[in-house]
Amino acid sequence: MSALGVYAGYEADLLIQGFPGKSANGGLGWSAVVLLRGHGRVILVDTGSFSARKPLQAALKQRGLTRHDVTDVLLTHSHYDHMMNWTLFPQARIHLARAELDWALNDDPIENSLCAELYVRELARSPQLVTFDAGDEVFPAIISREMPGHTPHHVIFLIDEANQRLILAADAVKNRAEFLAERAVSTLDEEASAQSIRAVAALWKERQGTVLICGHDLPMVNEGGAPRLVGERRASITAWLDADLGKVSEFTLR
Repeated sequence: MSALGVYAGYEADLLIQGFPGKSANGGLGWSAVVLLRGHGRVILVDTGSFSARKPLQAALKQRGLTRHDVTDVLLTHSHYDHMMNWTLFPQARIHLARAELDWALNDDPIENSLCAELYVRELARSPQLVTFDAGDEVFPAIISREMPGHTPHHVIFLIDEANQRLILAADAVKNRAEFLAERAVSTLDEEASAQSIRAVAALWKERQGTVLICGHDLPMVNEGGAPRLVGERRASITAWLDADLGKVSEFTLR
């Protein structure tokens, strides 16, 4: 968890690291959650899944905040690992692209979907919901842009000020490997994802020092056109593999 700087009056913090991995036993879904504070707002970009609930609240507490202080949640798309925890924030307005919501409500077949269908339905009828169209300025200096592929109407958020730029890409670019390869895995449309990755990369390359936050990796800063990861990956699995409950095995993931 780390501070990422101030962009157009928003102090940006990485609350939850994304991790560039998959599980052989089903979804892993360790996705990034970003905090933006400024212009009188306390904003989360994505919320993670159930596994992030305690770490997310702990990260807010470290910054003197509770879940009731969050004024707004910006959702990049409707997959479970990015949107399920919107229910943690009863005082917040929950922002989702109108086209993404319409698609998620009608996503079929359900057995192949990563949408959190019950949470999407609840959000659709919640008074907390605020919909927007791709290209809208959702807050001062925070612009939404549609980057399809991973889902048909996935959006990124772009914050620009003078020579500073922050790109909140989520799963339009899930990790550094996708960024460098200019292609995606675990996507609904491989060609659309490739085009979106190239479009995000073009935005990133335009300015030295631009920070890109992927959905499942550490942030990357543009240093002379080369991506430098910001921070250090911290992920591990604790397991009880022995007959003795007191003997714990920890597997560190790098």
